[in-house]
Amino acid sequence: MDSAEQLAWIRLLRTPNIGPMTFGLLLRRYGSAREALRAIPDLAKRGGRKLTPASVQEAEAELAANHAAGAQLIFKNSEAYPERLGQFDDAPPFLSMRGNLHLLHQPMIAIVGARNASINAMQLADHLAGQLSEAGYLVVSGMARGIDTAAHNGALGHGTMAVLASGVDIIYPPENADLYESLCDVGVVAAEMPPGTAPTPRLFPVRNRIIASLSLGVVVIEAAARSGSLITAREATERGSEVMAIPGSPLDPRSEGCNMLIRDGATLVQNKDDIIEAISGRPRVTMPPPPVLPALPTTPADEEAVARTREIIDAALSAEPTNIDEILRWHDASPATMQAALLELELAGKLLRHHGNRVSKRFAP
Repeated sequence: MDSAEQLAWIRLLRTPNIGPMTFGLLLRRYGSAREALRAIPDLAKRGGRKLTPASVQEAEAELAANHAAGAQLIFKNSEAYPERLGQFDDAPPFLSMRGNLHLLHQPMIAIVGARNASINAMQLADHLAGQLSEAGYLVVSGMARGIDTAAHNGALGHGTMAVLASGVDIIYPPENADLYESLCDVGVVAAEMPPGTAPTPRLFPVRNRIIASLSLGVVVIEAAARSGSLITAREATERGSEVMAIPGSPLDPRSEGCNMLIRDGATLVQNKDDIIEAISGRPRVTMPPPPVLPALPTTPADEEAVARTREIIDAALSAEPTNIDEILRWHDASPATMQAALLELELAGKLLRHHGNRVSKRFAP
């Protein structure tokens, strides 16, 4: 991929209303990001909104910011991009990365848990991470307080990976500045967001899907009943990863989430051997190839059909995600017409795309 196409990838992903899944659809439909950028204004206009792609200057500024941060962009079509992550339809088209990229080819296990973890839980996370890294696994976590920090510290001797809910140059929490520098020296730091992006509540679940996608298994050590760790566990289940949990006292709210996971079918683990046994022999996740999308309708009759389909879908969708195959069965339209209508609604900011070929209505905040 030449430098002009790399800039076009950045512009396409940073254009409003375009996420990783829509990026992939546009790339397959038009063959290149440059051609997709040319089509976007007209597609969005058909959906009822004006949409201007991100500029060349914005893309160049992002490249320069990565260079200034000592990071590089790893594109999805490169050998350095993690193979397991690349199988999923919502995988980031590129990641900002610092550190030792050769570690990305190791099998990965995530360790996540409570930010306000107990001393015993943090000691256990440190110990397990060290043992797993010695056994050849790259320990992945999110560099948050508590269990994440303990897991990274335990695995530093053999390398560990932090996936940030911010730009690659933002250290959060601030007290992990030394850990961040150590990760850059002997591990890997990765971020989906552009440099300079501050962490917000919205970005943590987005980050958690990457942790789940990278990992053969996710180990949860202390988690409340409503916590980000359970989001990671749910994402792992949907992506064919093994979900494991350390049991805890029913009297400690920090163990309630782990005990719930075990009750609902997660594997109870207590040591390194339990974890390795749980993921050993697990079938390798192989996602089906992306669908071959039909060409965009070009005749006046097709454009009228797309317009009618847009109106019907816009009125029928709700905030609850619906599988696109179900929409096709419900509404008598050709796949080409349906795909065109969905794409135009999304670019117009009226529709959200979800992992697993699902869509929902986007409501104004």
